[in-house]
Amino acid sequence: MAKKQKTFAEKVNESSSGANRVCPNCGETMSYVQQVKSVQGSDNNSWKFNQKMVAVCSCNKSEVLG
Repeated sequence: MAKKQKTFAEKVNESSSGANRVCPNCGETMSYVQQVKSVQGSDNNSWKFNQKMVAVCSCNKSEVLG
């Protein structure tokens, strides 16, 4: 038998439930920021970009944002 399909609202609630993670040090909710670093490549002196998602809260805000 086929599974019952989820509505859009059920999918949104399911995906956003894990987004509110709490920092173990300060107890605040963490927000996610995309961090981009430019790195010079070894070939032809070309520039590349390293992108990663970083969790930010009040205890590590100055380290991540500079």
